Amino acid sequence: MTIEKLTFSHLVARPVVLKLKRPVVARIATITDWPLILIDLHTEEGITGNAYLEPYVVPSLRYLVPALHDLGALLKGRPVAPQELFAASQKSLHFVGYEGLSMIATSGVDMAAWDALAKAAGMPLCTFLGGTVGPVRSYNSNGLWLNAPAAVAEEAIELRDEGGFAGLKLRLGRERSVDDIATLEAVRDAVGDHMALMVDYNQGLDLAEALSRCHAIDHAGLAWIEEPLVYNDLNGFAKLTADLKTPIQIGENFYGPKELLRAVQLGASDLIMPDFMRIGGVTGWLRASAIAGAAGVPMSTHLYPEIAAHVMRVTETAHWLEWQDWADPILEKPYQVKDGLLHIPDVPGIGLAWNEDVVAANTFPLSP
Repeated sequence: MTIEKLTFSHLVARPVVLKLKRPVVARIATITDWPLILIDLHTEEGITGNAYLEPYVVPSLRYLVPALHDLGALLKGRPVAPQELFAASQKSLHFVGYEGLSMIATSGVDMAAWDALAKAAGMPLCTFLGGTVGPVRSYNSNGLWLNAPAAVAEEAIELRDEGGFAGLKLRLGRERSVDDIATLEAVRDAVGDHMALMVDYNQGLDLAEALSRCHAIDHAGLAWIEEPLVYNDLNGFAKLTADLKTPIQIGENFYGPKELLRAVQLGASDLIMPDFMRIGGVTGWLRASAIAGAAGVPMSTHLYPEIAAHVMRVTETAHWLEWQDWADPILEKPYQVKDGLLHIPDVPGIGLAWNEDVVAANTFPLSP
């Protein structure tokens, strides 16, 4: 039995902080604690939409949770129509801007609204969006940070074997370029020539350094070089894209589809990989994927593998899904990866349900 109409009742946002199994050690930051916000969008018809946000830094929980509750109060009584909820949420935040925390909060509501609608229809989200349930090609992005070459190479074998992956991402940006190259060579020796390798500088270089370092690895047969420059230097990215043979990957910091359009118009990259909390949730992704499809630009995902799998099934230029299991501890039934493919469960909605014991043990107190 399906429900034809849903009405927004209220929203509950809960802050959680988990310890990372493999801490993030990047050029610009080291992260050991991973913050999440669990979102439950309740409807008057009894359907609850679930989603989560991963806002990187723990203090942001103190700003985003109240913002989500404010949006919940604003949207109370409205039909659960994601396009309209998205527009109303953005309009309410017009004077503080559409980017940053405003977009992140709006995206969280949007993802939960789409989950609720798909549940009410009795369909997996990918089916509700016009696709089918099926596997999605994924690469493992769970580690390979700025550690010693031998340790990174050993970990690469572990990550490959976690799900039979055919693609791995490692991070570069050590003090010396020769150490990056040594690590890349050690990983390649460990996993073989058949493995697709992506590298990510995590925005750690200036343009001069990026030109030097990226040219030094341009012969390495990499699947892509990701974000060597700070995310908003689109002119610099256009220079790199024109100069290098290796594809340039950007996009996790696009705040909304219009930024993606501008990047495409400038020729700022060969590939794009939006992040769901920044691009605008499912609504923003669908708008962005139409632009990417029209431009013929391959589109990969950033974080949020569960919702990512669903939208990749309806994305014209779908490329790679980034697999990270950082949210798995708070899920009752984490998604499964086999032979490098993420498998979507054939259940209504996105398929998220919270492990309440883990949530209770890791709830973050918002009061100082």
